[in-house]
Amino acid sequence: MKTAIYGAGAMGTTLGTFLTLGGEDVTLITRNQEHIDGLQSLGGVVRCIADNKEFRAKVKAVLPSEISEKYDIVFLMTKQRDNEKHAQAIAEILTENGVVVTTQNGLPEERLANILGKEKVLGGVCTFGANMLGGGVVEMTSKIQAMRIEIGSFGSNQVAEERVLTVLKKAGEFLSNPEFATVSENLQGVRWNKLTVNAAFSSLSAVTGLTFGQIAKQRKTAKIALKIMQECFAVQEGARVKRELMQGKDLKKIFAKGGFFKTQLELFLLPIAMKRHKKLKSGMLADIQKGRKCEIEYIAGAVSETGKKYGVDTPYSDTCVELVRGIENGLYELTEKNVAFFQGL
Repeated sequence: MKTAIYGAGAMGTTLGTFLTLGGEDVTLITRNQEHIDGLQSLGGVVRCIADNKEFRAKVKAVLPSEISEKYDIVFLMTKQRDNEKHAQAIAEILTENGVVVTTQNGLPEERLANILGKEKVLGGVCTFGANMLGGGVVEMTSKIQAMRIEIGSFGSNQVAEERVLTVLKKAGEFLSNPEFATVSENLQGVRWNKLTVNAAFSSLSAVTGLTFGQIAKQRKTAKIALKIMQECFAVQEGARVKRELMQGKDLKKIFAKGGFFKTQLELFLLPIAMKRHKKLKSGMLADIQKGRKCEIEYIAGAVSETGKKYGVDTPYSDTCVELVRGIENGLYELTEKNVAFFQGL
């Protein structure tokens, strides 16, 4: 089968490189000409700083305007801001039975299904992080054995699930990571697990400039992260989305709102839970630092929007959205001192 990575940034280059090393026929698609030049000359280079390893693969890399074939699987790994436009473009390059796997954060499947149809859309939740260094080189901040991609169809396309799983397992075999790819029967539950972590840590990283590990370790930011996670639990319950285990753990049971001693335990556990991803910084933070608009409305904003729909208050998520937009527009500085805006909520 022919596979494409549509949006070969840091995460897309990481996945595309490992799929290629696993023996798959993969094309990396990006608008970044400088990155394409590096991919074509150096190959895809993934530096795994958590394991002190480097991987390199000769990859195919093209601009969207240079696409000359159709694909059986397209991993959509762009930002969500232009999803409607991307979906229309992808519809033109899919084979008759081809499918899209969106690994984007938030809750992107419904918007894509409105254009492509439910049977064409799968979701993929990635639990690893990477940063773009440029020129074909990316830096993966998560440990190799912690890498996971959990997929599920937005409709009920089990045939497509098995096809995608077969492709992803090739990368897992190369990495000697048998748990790299799995199928979930509760995609939305998996989505909300990832959204809970992102709404708390990615949003606060964009607000403060801190890594996930620093947020979990520092008491003030850790308390805010817990509040955001608890908002996510409440919204998920309001939306009647069935909870799903995350790496064998029920996040709500561990981090649900409690009294003084429960909170102290949660503050102790939070850095342990984020240990494998402690060096990770939010992709939204990288966008802000480069002067670009980030996708906060699809992360903390998705929590706020869903909360309004089901009558659940989300003051901490709302404040994250307000602060990030304010930072982008020059109203606030990007600083740890922004935690002061959460006082009294």
